Amino acid sequence: MSVSSRLPRFYDLAPDQRRSSLIQHSDLSSDDEAVLAQGLTLEQANRMIENVVGLYGLPYGIATNFTVNGRDVLIPMVIEEPSVVAGASKAALAARQSGGFQAEADASLMIGQVQLLQVSDPEEAVAAVTREREAILAQANSKDPLLVSLGGGARDISVRAFGDSPAGPMLVVHIICDVLDAMGANAVNTAVEAVSPLLEQLTGGKANLRIISNLADQRLARAGVRIRPSDLELAGWPGPTVVRRIVEAYALAAVDPYRAATHNKGIMNGVDAVVLATGNDWRAIEAGAHAFAARDGAYRPLSRWAVGKDGYLEGDLEMPMAVGIVGGATRVHPLARLSLKLMGIEHARQLAEILAAVGLAQNLAALWALATEGIQRGHMELHARQVAIAAGARGEEIEMVAQRMAEEKQVRLDRAQSLLAGLRGEGRETNE
Repeated sequence: MSVSSRLPRFYDLAPDQRRSSLIQHSDLSSDDEAVLAQGLTLEQANRMIENVVGLYGLPYGIATNFTVNGRDVLIPMVIEEPSVVAGASKAALAARQSGGFQAEADASLMIGQVQLLQVSDPEEAVAAVTREREAILAQANSKDPLLVSLGGGARDISVRAFGDSPAGPMLVVHIICDVLDAMGANAVNTAVEAVSPLLEQLTGGKANLRIISNLADQRLARAGVRIRPSDLELAGWPGPTVVRRIVEAYALAAVDPYRAATHNKGIMNGVDAVVLATGNDWRAIEAGAHAFAARDGAYRPLSRWAVGKDGYLEGDLEMPMAVGIVGGATRVHPLARLSLKLMGIEHARQLAEILAAVGLAQNLAALWALATEGIQRGHMELHARQVAIAAGARGEEIEMVAQRMAEEKQVRLDRAQSLLAGLRGEGRETNE
């Protein structure tokens, strides 16, 4: 069937109605609807990690309106923070009017590192490793014939000498592997362990660390977008003014690491939520993203925004994206498998492209709010529900208390308790 990410008023539906609507507008089945309702079982969790005693639930939401590379995509997001799903959907709707997001991803090249200590002649060791490149690659590939048969495996090497470190002089050899549709940690770690004895022979050193690097700077994903000023207009905020203020807001991140850290955190709000939904390693993605942001010695924003010649808002994002669709939790967790199916993912590079687009959309949503009415208005309206629940509200009381606090712009626990007491006739409501 034809998938549509445009689901007007989706947020007004009850959860069971949203599930039904999702089935109608996607390639999911009635069996998938049951998985959405149930999620992970304790038995399944017990097979995933050690010492399982229970389950910890997080909300699983759907961001709508996304068009990526001309294709409508419904985006699953696992996150506890209010306003993230709504913000991504709002930004995607604005982008949709101008064709949506364009994205691309590099081949799935990951780096494995072998640390060599006690190398007496570093210069000769570097030359020896370089001369024996083919033998090293053959040894790396010998332990994973399946990956090689599928077209992946070790592709190249590089070697660096460090004359001084807390452990003395050392050599570091990089083994660059194409891991295809996997995240790649297991394949890369197997490869570097396989080549360590040969590297010791060639260099006269002793291998210590043999491990993947999470700075996946040869596996980048990129996304870009152009948005008409009229699609960014808000009450009291003309489109061209909004465009200018968004670019001015980005400018602070471009020069100030204190702002850049928060700027990038907003990007990761979107990226991490989808990474979690697909069972991928969000810690690896976070580590790679922030290391990449500081690759030139100063911490920079992962995205850039500018005013185009025609007045359009133009944004782009580039970051490492080491994600997979085979192995690990992506194949064990039922909702991870469903998430990939929902997005129509057939290759890891597709997932990387969508993640880059979501990160850029989330960044736009934050800048759009910050540069106009402020981040707190929409965020606190959604946060008010959590505060109402924390105060003890149940059922219809939650919306009543939350709406009142939002109207008053007093989203506080004590105010929620006072409003709740008034609703229940347990005391006199105050207007403080």
